[in-house]
Amino acid sequence: MIEVAGDATRGGDWACVRLVLDGDRIVDADADGLDVPLAGLSLLEAAAVPGERLVVDALANAIGPVFRADADPARIAVAMSGGVDSAVALLRAGPVAIGVTLRLWIDPEAPASERACCSPEAVIAARETCHRLGVPHVTLDAREAFRAAIVEPFVDAYARGETPNPCTRCNGSFRFAHLLAFARRAGAARLATGHYARIVEHRGRSLLARAADPHKDQSYMLARLDPRHLERIWFPLGDQTKEETRAEALRARLAVARRAESQEACFLGGGDYRDFLERNGLPGRKGRVVDANGETVGTHLGFWRFTPGQRRGLGVSTGEPAYAVGSDPATNTVVVGPRASLARREVTAAGRLFVSVTRGDAKLRYRSPVVAADVEATADGFRLRLDEAAFGVAAGQTAVLYEGDVVVGAGHITGSTP
Repeated sequence: MIEVAGDATRGGDWACVRLVLDGDRIVDADADGLDVPLAGLSLLEAAAVPGERLVVDALANAIGPVFRADADPARIAVAMSGGVDSAVALLRAGPVAIGVTLRLWIDPEAPASERACCSPEAVIAARETCHRLGVPHVTLDAREAFRAAIVEPFVDAYARGETPNPCTRCNGSFRFAHLLAFARRAGAARLATGHYARIVEHRGRSLLARAADPHKDQSYMLARLDPRHLERIWFPLGDQTKEETRAEALRARLAVARRAESQEACFLGGGDYRDFLERNGLPGRKGRVVDANGETVGTHLGFWRFTPGQRRGLGVSTGEPAYAVGSDPATNTVVVGPRASLARREVTAAGRLFVSVTRGDAKLRYRSPVVAADVEATADGFRLRLDEAAFGVAAGQTAVLYEGDVVVGAGHITGSTP
């Protein structure tokens, strides 16, 4: 037998829960404020017990690290963000589902941290959605691991003069690695999420594909997922629109049916990434803004504040529209030029081709249009020769390669040339 404990605080109040476990069975508990006594329950049953919010928080903190359940081929683990999409995914998963939410690190000085998909408020919304449906819910505290795996590399990449995409890194490795590991110890056969994407059979294997709703498609953000994991993943919303999802939530009278969208780059909590970077160690040192000839045309307060293709905030006058073209971290210099100087026809990426391809449609930023390209496999990824020039290509961003609607390759951009 082992003893575990969890506590929680909010607004000056504090609660603590103590459990004595024999395997996955609770044999004794100190947990005042819950609707059901815990002694005699399994961890799976305890995860569905409602009660006073702070006490349930403490219970979640106690059972999260030790949670396990016997395998059930009908059980589906559902990643719960606290929003409407994951709530409808939970509805689709049926009565044997179990909800799971990752609590991730958020900038404590963010202006709208409560809207982040991993905030304490989102965790509560996710858990209460599960409990209202009679479904167990588990919270996994991954804050420090997330900070080390996602947040610190984000800062480091900007320090190197790159423009990273933390969301593709998180979804492609960190988030799903934690969720799939939880699904295994929860005895779940599959993991479902509320992402708008599809999984299809293509060239003899399961691959990620665009969602039916082009306005909500998240295949780009998920593109770095290892296809070997896709047989255990289900995207139940991939064939419908956001409007249909909200309508389904309203019919089910879910409290989150009208909840606002969560923020991208969730740890920023709606804040400006430049302010975040400065608070996290990147110096606001004065430097030169130069043209292609090396002539000084202005000054700035940190090369990392600028990304290729940026126009706003340059503070220079060159007689024609000027864009950030690149930067030199060693000299704290930003290079600007006309839009034509941003044109790139060849892009290299470190990553993987999931099938053998020589042609495809490349997407080089989340909001950029696709560009047809010749594809060449390299030792650590692939090289793209674009049919048309792309503008604003940035090292550190994610290059995603499509064959029709199917993701056939992905990697982070390491370089580009005209």
